[in-house]
Amino acid sequence: MRERIEKILREDVGPFLTREGGGVELVEVTEDNIVKVRLTGACGGCPLSQMTLRGMVEKTLKSKIPEIKSVEAVP
Repeated sequence: MRERIEKILREDVGPFLTREGGGVELVEVTEDNIVKVRLTGACGGCPLSQMTLRGMVEKTLKSKIPEIKSVEAVP
């Protein structure tokens, strides 16, 4: 599953975040399918980062891999 998530982050989510000056990296996938990511660049300190996390990253990942329970940001 990790490889699938990395591919989605790289190909579907990454280009959008890059245009905004940010990025996302996969930190961990837990045994209970919680995905932990780190928002980088402009996205890391943006006041709208939670909206980006839920509206873009989580929504995209869950639409392509329904078994993902949630996506969390880690520092």
